[in-house]
Amino acid sequence: MQLMLKNKRLAFAALATPQAIGDGEPAYGGRLIISPNDPDVKVIDDAIVAVAKDKWKDKADDILSVLREDKKICFLKAPYRSSKTGKVYDGFEDTFSLGMRNPKARPTAIDKYGKEITDKSDIERILYSGAYVHAKVEIWAQDNSFGRRINCSVLGVMFADDGQSFGGGSAPASADEFASMAQKPEDALGGDGGDYV
Repeated sequence: MQLMLKNKRLAFAALATPQAIGDGEPAYGGRLIISPNDPDVKVIDDAIVAVAKDKWKDKADDILSVLREDKKICFLKAPYRSSKTGKVYDGFEDTFSLGMRNPKARPTAIDKYGKEITDKSDIERILYSGAYVHAKVEIWAQDNSFGRRINCSVLGVMFADDGQSFGGGSAPASADEFASMAQKPEDALGGDGGDYV
């Protein structure tokens, strides 16, 4: 089931290059931070129940109960913690989060103007951990030799707004912030309006 989630803070961004989490295989993905009172909590919960019922029919409630206990559902309704230290990650205090992965295809990356971004360094610069994004995701039920899970694949991510970077420091400056200080091209060359050298 595909969902469009708007204005969520992005963390652990791996949208340009696949990254491995723990012993898992490298994949594109990230984690969306979601406030417990966000209306999308119900949207995500409903999608999880719907895909479970589609996959497991009348056994869905029991299977979901086990998957929740075993933390095998992509939507975590508790602060996200380090598996090594048990400490809650910065930015995840008192929040829920949705883990997104896509081991096969790089998700579509889009800037705030709706233009697709294809350069890896531009993707990392624009869709950084800490930015607010709109994300198209697909919730689906897994039942195979690797076990049962409820997964979330990331299909596309669009930049929505700047936020404090999780990588340390603030978000990169935008050209708009310097617009009022910029010179006209003719000022830079003594007023003759010629080309830059």
